Amino acid sequence: MFRLGLIINPVAGIGGSVALKGSDDVVQRAQQLGAIPQAQHRTRVALEMLKNIRDQFRVYTAAHDMGETVCRDLGFDITVVSQNHAGETTAADTEKTVHDLLQQGIDLLVFAGGDGTARNVFNAMMACDEKYRVPVIGIPAGCKIHSAVYAVTPHHAGELLSQIIRGRALALQEASVMDIDEEAFRHDVVKARRYGYLNVPAENQYMQGIKEGGVAHEEIILQDIASWIVDTMEADVIYLVGSGTTPKAVMDALDLESTLLGIDAVCNRELVSKDVNEKQILQLLAKHPAKMVLTIIGGQGHLFGRGNQQFSPQVIRKIGKENILMIATPEKIHALQGKPIRVDTGDESLDRELYGMAKIITGYDEHTLYRIG
Repeated sequence: MFRLGLIINPVAGIGGSVALKGSDDVVQRAQQLGAIPQAQHRTRVALEMLKNIRDQFRVYTAAHDMGETVCRDLGFDITVVSQNHAGETTAADTEKTVHDLLQQGIDLLVFAGGDGTARNVFNAMMACDEKYRVPVIGIPAGCKIHSAVYAVTPHHAGELLSQIIRGRALALQEASVMDIDEEAFRHDVVKARRYGYLNVPAENQYMQGIKEGGVAHEEIILQDIASWIVDTMEADVIYLVGSGTTPKAVMDALDLESTLLGIDAVCNRELVSKDVNEKQILQLLAKHPAKMVLTIIGGQGHLFGRGNQQFSPQVIRKIGKENILMIATPEKIHALQGKPIRVDTGDESLDRELYGMAKIITGYDEHTLYRIG
């Protein structure tokens, strides 16, 4: 019988929808702002794909919200190997659970979280004897997910797990564990560091790639894209300008202060609100029609679900698919190497609604059709 290890970081991604850009040291503040943790739900989405083969595996996990609760709800056979207090957990709880799971001789470890959780898993894995180390699959549930150890979406994680448990031959490859300084991140400074590597299934259609970095900007093309957006802006329409250097070119063209790693609201070419969260966006949408301006993450190809959780399913549906303005340089599209643009909104039905050919603005009045899927 397959021995599956499971760890959930219950507070992973809690700061995303309220624009806190992470969960490190901000859990209480995020809760006060009305944030709802997503890790349990996203883990359930993945594990529900295993219900029809529940007799072929046993789950080894931690108590309460770190894994036990979801598994019992799904009717899985489980062994609780690590106890913790109900409620908020710590990085130390995660690392101790990894150690305990490895001692049980698990075949594979699946964990839900973000880059901080991946670091915890890596630290604990490296502290154990090499003979105990196992492959991992991450279920993306955090705000920042630069690490290559995560599946494209929870659905992809569940589908890959199902195939492995049913006996699919498993080739492995090393995937980087990355993390950034969240406090610097909140001040629009990216300080990324590679901490090491973990083994993941060599299944590129299921696992996300490494976030691209250090690519020289095509300044003239960026200016052309930004000029087209500015020149075609409609009166009394809210433009929600997303994170990243490509959307920032639009704010620069407007000569407005911007949040490099957040979402800014513009109307009539004036800054309405800076670094807005989901609640603030919904308040704006109650008064104005809106469009969103956003780009794909280089290398990974994600449009939603990586660092822009403020664009929640409710926000996306209210704005409408037809009002999503995707912008990207041809170089960024070429870097996808034909892979589809990814969406991971947290709502699978919405993800499917977004699938299909979409128009990307690639210059001044220049567009490219590319597949979301």
